[in-house]
Amino acid sequence: MRKLSSRVKADPPSTTSLTPREIVAELDKYIVGQHDAKRAVAIAIRNRWRRQQLPAELAAEVSPKNIMMIGPTGVGKTEIARRLAKLTGAPFLKIEATKYTEVGYYGRDVESMIRDLVENAIGLVRDREREKVQEEARRKTEDKLLDLLDRRLSGSGRESERADSDLRDLPLSELRRKLEAKELEERLVEITVETKATPVMVGGVGMEHMDLDLQGMFEKILPKHTSRREITIKEAREIIYEQEAEGMLDQEKVNSTAIELAESLGIIFLDEIDKIVSSEGKGADVSRQGVQRDLLPIVEGTTIQTRYGYIRTDHILFVAAGAFHRAKPSDLMPELQGRFPIRVELKDLTKDDFLRILREPQHSLTRQYAELLGVEEVKVEFTDDALESLASYAYRVNQTTQNIGARRLYTIMERLLEELSFDAAEMQGKTVTIDAAYVSQRLEEIAEDEDLSKYIL
Repeated sequence: MRKLSSRVKADPPSTTSLTPREIVAELDKYIVGQHDAKRAVAIAIRNRWRRQQLPAELAAEVSPKNIMMIGPTGVGKTEIARRLAKLTGAPFLKIEATKYTEVGYYGRDVESMIRDLVENAIGLVRDREREKVQEEARRKTEDKLLDLLDRRLSGSGRESERADSDLRDLPLSELRRKLEAKELEERLVEITVETKATPVMVGGVGMEHMDLDLQGMFEKILPKHTSRREITIKEAREIIYEQEAEGMLDQEKVNSTAIELAESLGIIFLDEIDKIVSSEGKGADVSRQGVQRDLLPIVEGTTIQTRYGYIRTDHILFVAAGAFHRAKPSDLMPELQGRFPIRVELKDLTKDDFLRILREPQHSLTRQYAELLGVEEVKVEFTDDALESLASYAYRVNQTTQNIGARRLYTIMERLLEELSFDAAEMQGKTVTIDAAYVSQRLEEIAEDEDLSKYIL
């Protein structure tokens, strides 16, 4: 296991240079309202960029200002954090705090969230590094395919002679041209495929910290099996490209860069934090209090061992969220409260908010359904009064049953378009206009019956 001092020199991670106003504008494309929460996360991300401009000695002392979002389900808490991570290219992890109280006394090892974040960072870095080598990997793939095809054509098998007789007298340059033009995709070649034995790992709750690189060790010592297979050039191209791209990656550099990326830019969204608040007379209090105690050093800043190296958590941004219906943020341990200095309250969605959600986001639900049914060559058009009616139903059902925020629109849209989605395959070329009458016809009876709404909407 490598320590910090033995890391391979990696490219320094970078964060977005967007201004807070530009970050909010980007979030506005996907999330309606909740301006205070958007401003808070925009400032937090901009402060990361500012910290990177400081001298290293001073930058090490600047801690992220963690955020606590307070608000009911379905109002955009998770989506803000997820979109923010995507916008900045940061490793992102969403985790429920209750996961650590589900089994036994402490539940799952709380440090495992940091290891999961590093795994996500590894994926991001691998994708970026693969992009850098993809042209060379493709060139090497074509060279290997040409070599495999040439060997096959030089063979003496009767079946191959009959199948590839039209290619036997072609020069290599012409074979290469045909390969690159994808004219030979269904021709067969023989390749060697390597498979690794998969070790069976025995572990359990609370054992994530033990022998972190044990699986890696097994992978090295277990025998590798090779087999020769005859497959199409199209299939062979994919297999060979994967082998070439993987072989060109510097795994030590990938690991080191991923650790740096997670340390400097990682975002952990800690949901349901209100569920680990202790409450008088509850048997789970010891476990909840234990989770808070275990979270504290991670949020404060500590060093965690992973299979890729050691990672410090000092500059990871933690965004906690909870409804806090029965508890208050002040019910958390004072030390943990102090690690979330920025508090933002997200508001319940109004009817106007539902209307904006249907109209404004770049990938609104109405557009998604229209595009899905468009695949069947059915054109779906939503009128303004239909959107008004849908917003009204969503708001009303949320008020009379469980308030699940914007997620209510998913259940309503599914119910609204159930019949059309079923029949669309036989309706090619038709145009369907969804207006207020159409909405009322399919939703009114259910929405009016509160008991029925609880089960259907």
